[in-house]
Amino acid sequence: MDLGKINSSKRKIGGKKIWDPSRSIVEKLPNEVVLGRGAPRIMATPHWHAQVEVNFVSKGSVTYEMYDAHWTIPEGCCALFWGGLPHRLSDCSENGQMEAIHLPLVHFFRLKLPEFVSETLMGGAALVTQKPILEDQYSVSRWCEYLRSGDPHKRYVATEEILLRLERLAFEPYEIVEVTKSNGTPIEDGGAGNFDKLTQMLDFVTQHFREEIDATAIAESISAHPKYAMSVFKKSTGMTMNNYVKLLRLSYAQSLLMQDNDNVLNIAMRAGFGSLSQFNKCFRSHVGMTPSDFKKQAQARQINYN
Repeated sequence: MDLGKINSSKRKIGGKKIWDPSRSIVEKLPNEVVLGRGAPRIMATPHWHAQVEVNFVSKGSVTYEMYDAHWTIPEGCCALFWGGLPHRLSDCSENGQMEAIHLPLVHFFRLKLPEFVSETLMGGAALVTQKPILEDQYSVSRWCEYLRSGDPHKRYVATEEILLRLERLAFEPYEIVEVTKSNGTPIEDGGAGNFDKLTQMLDFVTQHFREEIDATAIAESISAHPKYAMSVFKKSTGMTMNNYVKLLRLSYAQSLLMQDNDNVLNIAMRAGFGSLSQFNKCFRSHVGMTPSDFKKQAQARQINYN
């Protein structure tokens, strides 16, 4: 699948292509692996999503922004970060090449990374490798071919190989670029049993976040007491159930605001928010502007694209 793919040569700054948010799909698919293939595209505005993002740059370099943090991925290197905080690709080399792989959050919690790395990434940071690995360009090409094949076994193998590759990042020179605005909560290892429960809860929330769900409903999905379920979720992910549900709703609403002609109230309801005031409050807190202003900006950019 492509993420915000643009074919028009007019959508460029110099020789650099521009990302079209109206064609982005990652925000609506929190439980799927989503790929963005080809040339990196400058993003005029930040976006966010529930997945962990892995960027492999095979040609040129790419620069990202997340709040007050900036990082550049050199040619042949990669970066790993959680996409739940607003971020954007702010600059790139002309004629560059990059593969962006968006992994469902559950896969991040399977990674055996150093504890401080996992905590820092979920709190708002990026891990950027400092040394090119030649074999990556061949591996990434194979993974993406498998993931696009539609073959469930190939997709499974590709996902497992990606996770093993990410775990090897701990053995390579890398830099952690932190965001100072975010306040992350430490992640704890809940054990294999709790991981199974976490997986079930994440699946349940992904399927029902647009409905009226609460901690009790989520706990019932694993036949557990709400307090126990909330404790497992918070220790395993570093965020509360409520905040995760909000993130999925905000991500889905973001995609509608960028792509849909519906009014803000209906978008709020379709995304699972109980009221327009609740939607406005959550959106402003996460993005720094109202949904209406965000929609106006998205529409203005769409006019420019056309």
